Amino acid sequence: MSDAEIRNDPVVVVGAGIVGVCCALYLLRDGHRVVLLDRTAPGEGTSFGNGSIITEEAVVPVQTPGIHWKVPAMLMDPLGPLSIRWSYLPKLVPWLTRFVGASSPAQVETISISLKALLTGALAAYDPLLEAAGIQDMVRRNGWVSVYETDAGFTAYKPMLELQRRRGVRFDVLPAEELRQLEPSLAPIFKWGVFYPDVSHTVNNYRFVQELAAAFVRLGGEIRRVNVVGLVQKDGHVSAVRTEAETVSCSAVVIAAGAWSNALAALLGSKLPLDTERGYHLTLPHAGVSPRIPVYSTERGFVCTPLENGLRIAGTVELGGLGAPPNWRRAERLYENASRWFPGLERREESRWMGFRPSMPDSVPVIGPAPNHKNAFFAFGHGHCGLSLAARTGELVAALFAGRDPGIDMAPYAADRF
Repeated sequence: MSDAEIRNDPVVVVGAGIVGVCCALYLLRDGHRVVLLDRTAPGEGTSFGNGSIITEEAVVPVQTPGIHWKVPAMLMDPLGPLSIRWSYLPKLVPWLTRFVGASSPAQVETISISLKALLTGALAAYDPLLEAAGIQDMVRRNGWVSVYETDAGFTAYKPMLELQRRRGVRFDVLPAEELRQLEPSLAPIFKWGVFYPDVSHTVNNYRFVQELAAAFVRLGGEIRRVNVVGLVQKDGHVSAVRTEAETVSCSAVVIAAGAWSNALAALLGSKLPLDTERGYHLTLPHAGVSPRIPVYSTERGFVCTPLENGLRIAGTVELGGLGAPPNWRRAERLYENASRWFPGLERREESRWMGFRPSMPDSVPVIGPAPNHKNAFFAFGHGHCGLSLAARTGELVAALFAGRDPGIDMAPYAADRF
């Protein structure tokens, strides 16, 4: 038995977003003492403003074949669905090179297989956590629909539909008249729709994280609102986490700090190509329309989700780092796009937001042990799938920590794959 176990030092989870909270809950379920550390309250980072989608169909990476031809357009259109800030380009080049390099048909096929293995069981992994928190009613399991305004847009996406089909994703292609029957709130401007039945959404993603965090505390976990600044290491182990206020002894540490995980991973000897996709949202509490299910556009890169506090319009990708101020014109573009779908949207008392998706250039998160430390684990880089994969990640981290078989090959998610 180690000295840490004799002292009964806790497992420390760094990061109180949805991934960190789910990791903390799963470790707590295994009987460990767990302390959750973050400079902000649970759910106040990236988890505050996502599209609220929990899906097992997200087997298509962001970098699809031919993405290299789109890089000039990303630079020229600052309001496009996928854009790059010129000022950030010099720093982004290494990440962007890997991003483009992972877009070959063979690479995309392999990545989709890795994503499928990770996504399978993602919703079921939430079930024990929802039960513990008493919030089963916060998840709607009604599917979502992807819509296409042009025949060209639908045709361009057909290879990705075939990729989804190869991964066993269930979907139904809907002509315009069937799409109108499925979602009558939409304007009659669409040529095609694709309905995915195995997709869920939460009615309030921020409250969702808060409720799970509250259950973690009720069950014996501890949350401290502190800024983590370092790690104490000895003989290949992490013995403590240093914060601005104190040093917290630990038996193990889980780094789940989203887009801010890089600095801590580097302290453990892992220099990873983690960057951030800046995403935007508008929430309209008096929108005047509430679609039955979430509606998504691959052509325009955003989703409209009905929440308990209004209509959430979220999405797009801006590659610009953590330091640049928001470009609120992107939020305006979201409104313009959504207004095409739902004419006359009411903006009274709207709120807008920008957050940082922690993204790896191959669209695959880092989940598993730190290569150089026996008691440190990574759980970050989930990109667009943080909410979808949070409980699944917690389940896997807890299994790895306990020495249990995680049930899948973890090599595709390893930190040393780069």
